[in-house]
Amino acid sequence: MPALVAVSALTLTACGGGGKATSGDHQGPSSEVQNFGIGTKADSTGPAKDVAGAKPGGTAHGIEAAGFDYLDPSQMYVNEYQAVGMLFSRQLTAYKTDPTTKKTILVGDMATDTGSTTDGGKTWTWTLKDNLKFEDGTPITSKDIKYAVERLYADYQTQGPTYFPTWLSGQDYRKVYKGPDAGDLPDSVISTPDPKTITFHFQDVHTDAAYAAAMPNVTAIEKSKDDKEKYNNHPVSIGPYKIKDYQPDKSLTLVKNENWDPKSDPLRHQYVDSWVFELGVQNPQLTQRLMGGAGDDKNALSLTANADAGQIKSIQDDPQYASRTLSEFQPYVDTFDINNTRVTDVNVRKALAKAFPAAAVQKQLGGATTGDIAGNLVSPTVSGWQNTDPLGIKAKPEGDPEAAKKILADAGKTGYKIVLAYSNTPRWQKVSATVVDALNQAGFQAERKEIDPTSYYTQIGKKDNGFDLYRTGWGADWPSSSTVVPPTLDGRTIADGATNYSHYENPAMDAEMDRIAKITDQKQAADEWMKLADKILSTDVPKIPAAYDKFFQVYGAGLGGVAYNQVLGCIDPSSVYIK
Repeated sequence: MPALVAVSALTLTACGGGGKATSGDHQGPSSEVQNFGIGTKADSTGPAKDVAGAKPGGTAHGIEAAGFDYLDPSQMYVNEYQAVGMLFSRQLTAYKTDPTTKKTILVGDMATDTGSTTDGGKTWTWTLKDNLKFEDGTPITSKDIKYAVERLYADYQTQGPTYFPTWLSGQDYRKVYKGPDAGDLPDSVISTPDPKTITFHFQDVHTDAAYAAAMPNVTAIEKSKDDKEKYNNHPVSIGPYKIKDYQPDKSLTLVKNENWDPKSDPLRHQYVDSWVFELGVQNPQLTQRLMGGAGDDKNALSLTANADAGQIKSIQDDPQYASRTLSEFQPYVDTFDINNTRVTDVNVRKALAKAFPAAAVQKQLGGATTGDIAGNLVSPTVSGWQNTDPLGIKAKPEGDPEAAKKILADAGKTGYKIVLAYSNTPRWQKVSATVVDALNQAGFQAERKEIDPTSYYTQIGKKDNGFDLYRTGWGADWPSSSTVVPPTLDGRTIADGATNYSHYENPAMDAEMDRIAKITDQKQAADEWMKLADKILSTDVPKIPAAYDKFFQVYGAGLGGVAYNQVLGCIDPSSVYIK
């Protein structure tokens, strides 16, 4: 997921998190936090299993820190948008969360299963379920899926993931095809031989296409209701709820969609009569309201907002919150990226890593409740993750200034100048000051440079950004490092606005990415991605791992069936009911 998601976790809200770790626990999580699997065809068959104790009726409430900038499923990329989208949209595949075991599995959503390929992953076919309908009762066919993918090529589609159009038509896919206004894509690209069957003909092998089919933009769009940019305010429902009223940045009200068939849906319920979201409620008020539970707040939750840092200890110490607190890892890893085009000496980059004050940064961000100290670039929620520490950050979380000084001295780089860019918020003002102080103690000549928070990623995303070190974050789009390593470390993607923020370039590592991408065995590929991520880190030190982000928040005492989707890093509203 884009860095914006991870940024919001630590700048717009206080990132929270889980387990029994304390602020002094630097050992990191265990691999047991990976709680993900691939579902069978039976798992993909509806209706969803009833939640014990669930009953129908009532209104559930959402209290959100920000507005839903995008309700158009084609432009939903931030996890908050994807979370609310679970209520009114569907994809070919989706993630099914068990409220009891907390396990999340990939299943067929609109499709009968997770898809099939006959040529090792280059051509993928999905078969649609029976009785799929839009909210107006119009049957959904394979052509509606094809149309949804075709509209991703349109110029106004700027915010969603680009896996399918890129895999179908190459990096310059918009030059190849201009969207539905230019006619249909040929059958050689997307074929719909009958109303129930859709086949995608990718240019290369993509063994993880079943995961990409769970991205929110691989959905069904009713062509006659599509008014392009305006569709964002009134998307047509294909899920259990439909939009009754939407006031951007203020409120969103959803009511039951009578044309949703529970027999076609393996993961969603329609327990509550309606959902009412209140938008733009900031911390500490947001968390205080969820804790207090007065009036409608008793039946409220927040999909992605972490608990206010000042309330975390109160939540942890008071037993009344124990049964209604979520404390889970997110798919995001925070890093401090080193600008490899400016800091060209690997010894200097190694010294930066040695000097990095990981424990002090963790403490300033809220302690272990907000995130574990990271030893590598892959989230513990991602398949193949290992509790490795290639740069010794977890081994010496306070930093090792003497080792850093020696590296600089041996390389003749003592007093090396470092410009640290930071988002000009109270949180990052403190963190940046701590980092600069640690670097100066380790033999660097470091200084800070503030950036307006609203343009932070625009500024650091420039090839010639003028900075040496800056914080970024990245979340896996699905539990595979194929959505972590190439997006952030492929040297062929360096460009203004690209997500290789460290401007890292090593053709040998790029070749390894190409090799691993063709491995058909997903478990083997996961292990290889992990090895490559560590190899890049230990060999070239393009960035410094900082934190494995966590989610920590309470929800209203009147709600049941609240689950956490580890893949998206948010609350899963699919099974919520009023007690």
